[in-house]
Amino acid sequence: MTAPATLEVTQLLRAWGEGDQEALEKLTPLVYNELHRLAHQYMTREKPGHTLQSSALVNELYLRLVDIPPMAWQNRAHFFAVSAQMMRRILTDFARSQHYLKRGGEVQHVPLDQALVVSREPDVDVVALDEALDRLAVLDPRKSQVVELRFFGGLDVEETAEVLEVSAETVKRDWRFAKAWLLRALSGEKGYGP
Repeated sequence: MTAPATLEVTQLLRAWGEGDQEALEKLTPLVYNELHRLAHQYMTREKPGHTLQSSALVNELYLRLVDIPPMAWQNRAHFFAVSAQMMRRILTDFARSQHYLKRGGEVQHVPLDQALVVSREPDVDVVALDEALDRLAVLDPRKSQVVELRFFGGLDVEETAEVLEVSAETVKRDWRFAKAWLLRALSGEKGYGP
């Protein structure tokens, strides 16, 4: 997104946060393509034949965004961070509703070192990753947020640093640590979760 478009998105977000519904109408076409790209990125990790499509994920996200109480949006990165968190919840809720919670059932486990490279690998166990991220958040909330923003939100290192108000180097360190921790947690090593 270009600098003027980023500035316009930030201004519209702030106006929407102050209750201006017209700002939301102007904002939607500016962020839709990026949200759809993020949703598509998520969906490429799902099993083939997944019944939730990218457009449906964006539509569900939009419905949830419209229903949230007015908030003070900081900037474009803040908006996409919140959107990433909501997409994570939508996908996790959907997976649970489809009975993917049962380990060894229909879920095909993908090693985290493959999934967290923000790759195009299919079949990420979203529920297991969500549960592991929740356990990591208890130990270190910022590292969990870094994974959420990078993996689910598609934000780059600089955008993640901006949202979390830390340096890019801190984000890189947190990302490396979190990937290693989550890999161990998802592989079932003792000491990485209840």
